[in-house]
Amino acid sequence: MSTLVFSIANQKGGVGKTTTAVNLAAALAEKKIETLLVDLDPQANATSAIGIEKQEGRSLYGPLHDNGTAEEMITATSYPHLSLIPSEEDLAAAEIELAQTENYLMKLRGVLSSVRESGRFRVILIDCPPALGMLSMNSLAAADYLLITLQCEYLALEGLGQILRNVERLKTANINSALELGGVVMTMFDIRTRLSRQVVDEVKNHLPDKIFSTVIPRTVRLSEAPSFGQTIFAYDPLSPGATAYRNLAKELIERFKLHA
Repeated sequence: MSTLVFSIANQKGGVGKTTTAVNLAAALAEKKIETLLVDLDPQANATSAIGIEKQEGRSLYGPLHDNGTAEEMITATSYPHLSLIPSEEDLAAAEIELAQTENYLMKLRGVLSSVRESGRFRVILIDCPPALGMLSMNSLAAADYLLITLQCEYLALEGLGQILRNVERLKTANINSALELGGVVMTMFDIRTRLSRQVVDEVKNHLPDKIFSTVIPRTVRLSEAPSFGQTIFAYDPLSPGATAYRNLAKELIERFKLHA
């Protein structure tokens, strides 16, 4: 079975992107699907949320500059079937430095190619920075599918349109003509508010075949888990947040035929 690469992106911060990357990766691993989480955000929130301490030189900064390989950065986690390529602050410099290199949008694709071709992982999930900068665009150029996290709040659709336009630019420029929208994950859903339901309905109207049925609730437990270096499954496995991410993983498995 081939490896599928998913880029989890949104140019806005605070929309549940890293929470989704970490917990979706853990939920897939719980289903015994070999999963690699790639932390491409210099803030390294996914790295700390999964219980790995930031270390200088432990990121894709070196490989993106032809110094070392992605394989050397793969780190085991405490979760079976889940590995991590961590991030650290040096990766922030890559935003500027990559623009000065040849084929700068294709660097990550090249770096991850050997990991992908090894067949070691069924899924590679890339957690992008909260901006459509050089690293995020590299992630889109390297991915088979884009997963967008969209908060159930006003103006969410405006951001959705912006990122979809960037996908089309990559396709028309033949940088990644095969890139497809894999799905939209609605996050921070508050069942008590009419606005949350309205935003979900609006996205369903625009992208009926792409929105996932599972919505991620706004819960304190999901917010607390990263501060303990744990996924929601380790922190509170019976919580509504854990149930939601298990259901999302199940949808992803069915949609892309990822069965272990």
